[in-house]
Amino acid sequence: MESGIMEMKKNPSGTSLLVPSVQELAKNNVSSVPQRYIQSQHEALVINENDHSTLEIPVIDMKKLYSSEFGSSELSKLHLACKDWGFFQLVNHDVSSSLLEKLKLEIQDFFNLPMLEKKKFWQTPEHMEGFGQAFVVSDEQKLDWADMFYMTTLPKHSRMPHLFPKLHLPIRDTFELYSMELKKLSMVIVEYMGKALNMKEMEMRELFEDGIQMMRMNYYPPCPQPEKVIGLTPHSDGSALTILLQLNDVEGLQVRKDGMWVPVKPLPNAFIINIGDILEIITNGIYRSIEHRATVNSKKERISIATFYTSKHDGEIGPAKSLINEETSAQFKRIELKEYLKNIFARKLDGKSFLDALRI
Repeated sequence: MESGIMEMKKNPSGTSLLVPSVQELAKNNVSSVPQRYIQSQHEALVINENDHSTLEIPVIDMKKLYSSEFGSSELSKLHLACKDWGFFQLVNHDVSSSLLEKLKLEIQDFFNLPMLEKKKFWQTPEHMEGFGQAFVVSDEQKLDWADMFYMTTLPKHSRMPHLFPKLHLPIRDTFELYSMELKKLSMVIVEYMGKALNMKEMEMRELFEDGIQMMRMNYYPPCPQPEKVIGLTPHSDGSALTILLQLNDVEGLQVRKDGMWVPVKPLPNAFIINIGDILEIITNGIYRSIEHRATVNSKKERISIATFYTSKHDGEIGPAKSLINEETSAQFKRIELKEYLKNIFARKLDGKSFLDALRI
């Protein structure tokens, strides 16, 4: 652990212990789950089936946000979604459906590469980026039923030379285009959030303009005993904003709301967007990062790509100055982003425990 923290001082994306590929394990048609993946504590978190119809994350229409006729009512909807849910689906965004379809097919092909080819992109003891699992800090730790491919995409000089630049065509070019499109989309979203919060006009732009973007592709293989495992441990995201694209029609994402786990039913070509811990800090707790998890299926794989956006790397995070006044005191301590990221990547996922440690 000590050496892992030393590495993180040199490497802001942190380290994670190397673990076997779950996709390869699932290919062997195992009839029972190996002990290290059994996480029965999640069984107790029962979803209330009767409330599915009434509890669904809000849907925000980007065209309405832009329009003079519906703009203010859609902005109010966005504000309530960020306050009450911390999650929403974004429809009618500006990212082309043809790009999304291309990305979906190419990521599926990427996960289906032969193991020998994947090994070129595997994590190393020094870096968490690449194929593997994140936030594994001890050999005793229970593992999620999933593989991921994780990499820093922006700023370009932060990219690992053996990952993004070495990806095969056409996926490298598709990622490049998707990365730029999602940077633009992230900036539009945070600026609208700033508007909804009555922040100073340029405050959000100044915080996020040269921010860090990271992408994580998630592969959840079918599991013979899905009730005994978890695809992704319950947690809130350490980033500011997460933009998730579901790549196939298998449900699995669940959001914690009023003590229940609410399944998210992705709309076609919609993005599922959630508030991360950094935005909860910046908005001084007005917008909330919400715990979520991923379950797995006994018959089908589930694939998604999450894009994380944070403020700029040489900056400090804390409540936005325009939201603090004589009546409203700061709810969170200020912290250098480098220090914040180092601390996040040194821990395993555990609800909102890290954010709670920063509360005043």
